[in-house]
Amino acid sequence: MATEQSVMAAIRAARPSFRTRYDKVSFAVNAAFVAAGYVLHATGPSAFADDALSSSSADEVGLDNWNDVEDNYAFVYSNPDKSSKKVLVKCLVMNDKLLVDVLKEGGSKPLHLEVDVGEYVEENWGTNYGTQFKNLGKLVTSVNKEILDKLDDASASSSSSQPSSSERTSREDRPRLEVDDPQNPYISPYPGFIVPPVPGSGGSDLFPGPGAGMYPSRGDFDGGSMFVGPNDPRFFGGGTGGPGFPGGLPGVPPGARFDPYGPPGVPGFEPGRFVGGPRPPRGGPHPDLQHFHDGSDFI
Repeated sequence: MATEQSVMAAIRAARPSFRTRYDKVSFAVNAAFVAAGYVLHATGPSAFADDALSSSSADEVGLDNWNDVEDNYAFVYSNPDKSSKKVLVKCLVMNDKLLVDVLKEGGSKPLHLEVDVGEYVEENWGTNYGTQFKNLGKLVTSVNKEILDKLDDASASSSSSQPSSSERTSREDRPRLEVDDPQNPYISPYPGFIVPPVPGSGGSDLFPGPGAGMYPSRGDFDGGSMFVGPNDPRFFGGGTGGPGFPGGLPGVPPGARFDPYGPPGVPGFEPGRFVGGPRPPRGGPHPDLQHFHDGSDFI
């Protein structure tokens, strides 16, 4: 970022010759770029070429002929510390204003700044550069805010949009997301096919989980939903493979808040009657997406 002091130092170091007050403001803009770390590659007539950004050499040049074109000024810079792309700056005199347009190589929308020349130039034409400007700090602030800071932001965005080699490697090494049911994982018959988890083992009825085929699934308070299929692992005693509830216990787990299947003591409504059959073989559709089979034991 340029400062009033660094810009004045750049002006004094270059010792330019001014013919008009527009020369003064244009050179102050150039000095702001130099103070911000930019290197000059072309100026004057060569910087007005249609292919100035691509044809300018990478060599640093002097300020010869920088104000040879009346009421028009052009400079080509680069900032080696921030980007390899060049920047074209053109200044056009219009009435009492200096219109500054800045285009970065590869860009399509130039940055723009309008400068009221009379606000920053003294009519003093002596050899002391400090007395030829006024409100220089305000001019430098405008150049920083409307041009230099935005060029820096564009460079940072361009570099951050490209992932580093380590980031690309990390993405490639990530494991595939598989079905998250450790008790009865579904094995797809199609290699490389990823089956989204189906809710029913982790989302309670009070806080329901996502719909079938949606990511991610979640559990809450170790609850369970009523939305299960006939082959849900909870009907098979967890990892034991036998009928019943987790832990292999038939019927209702101890301490559970349980609603009876039917009126107590009525034949045909015993809790053990409603446990599932043997665990189905692997393959086929997801267990919670299967249709219920025929038979009186399925509600």
